[in-house]
Amino acid sequence: MTELLVNVDVPDLLAAERFYCAAFLLKPGRRFGDDAVELIGASSKIYLLAKNAGTDAAAMATSKRSYERHWTPVYFDFVVDNLEEAVARSIAAGGAQEQPTRQNSWGNIAVMSDPFGHGYCLVEFSAAGYNAIATSSEA
Repeated sequence: MTELLVNVDVPDLLAAERFYCAAFLLKPGRRFGDDAVELIGASSKIYLLAKNAGTDAAAMATSKRSYERHWTPVYFDFVVDNLEEAVARSIAAGGAQEQPTRQNSWGNIAVMSDPFGHGYCLVEFSAAGYNAIATSSEA
């Protein structure tokens, strides 16, 4: 089995820890000096990594780290039992709801962003969940 670790660059480690713990009911695990903290309580460990704005994101990247609201093709979906409560908790922690909550056959979704420009979604599945729209992948 492959273990998934999630890394999130943030400009302010303490503020990010406060947000992610309050918004998603996570807890700090191990600390790695002043540069990183492990958050536990989700299905995968989340590592917050202190990285300054304007620094190189990767050797081959053409853009610099930015904590203005940005789009990325990789983002979190946090599955929650009560979407309304999760949205309120995220907003109280410093997040923002960017669109009205959408209803789908598989459940409801709220598009959000954290205080560091990263987008995420809060998802409350219906009883059928993704089975409401799934097709077989067998050939």
